[in-house]
Parts: sequence; C-alpha cells; structure tokens
Amino acid sequence: MSNVDPKKSVYLFVHGRIDLEPAAINSLIENGFSRDKIISAKADKVGNVGDYMAMLWMPPNPDHIKIQKITKVEQVNATDVTGSWRGVSKEDLFEIKLK
Repeated sequence: MSNVDPKKSVYLFVHGRIDLEPAAINSLIENGFSRDKIISAKADKVGNVGDYMAMLWMPPNPDHIKIQKITKVEQVNATDVTGSWRGVSKEDLFEIKLK
C-alpha cells in the first residue's frame, strides 16, 4: 500500500452495493483514509485533482477496493450513468481487500 494523504477527499463508488458501504468505509479507514473525508460519489459532483477515488471492484460482486488518484478534471456533458465523472482522469495506485 502506498501512503495516502488523510487531508484529501476520497470518493467512494459502491456500484449499487449499498450493503457493502460500511465494510468499504472501515477498510478505507484501516488503510489511512480519514472518516470525515470519505464521500459517497454522486454523478453530478466530482472531486479535485489530487483527491482519491475508491471503487468497489469488480461489480456486481466486488471483493476489493480499487484506489485511484484524480490527475485531471475536465468539464463534460453528463449524458450517461457516469455523469460528470466521465471527464475525470485518474491513475491506479493500489488495491485494498474488502473485508
């Protein structure tokens, strides 16, 4: 695992698996993320460059969380389910086992 900046926001994508959200939040906290910086991802509000994305992976039955860092944010027309996140570029950092 790489060091994370606990001052940065982390946007959590559960891909419809709300039942796994508490376990995902606990795993993120155990791996250095700050509870008050964990935000449920919404299609119409994206993070900033330097913030993190945490995705339950692989839908529909995830067993880990993919951690990514936002590297670029571009304005896009939100025409599909990904919404404004379609304009976000990111780099993969590491994975956390979903407990």
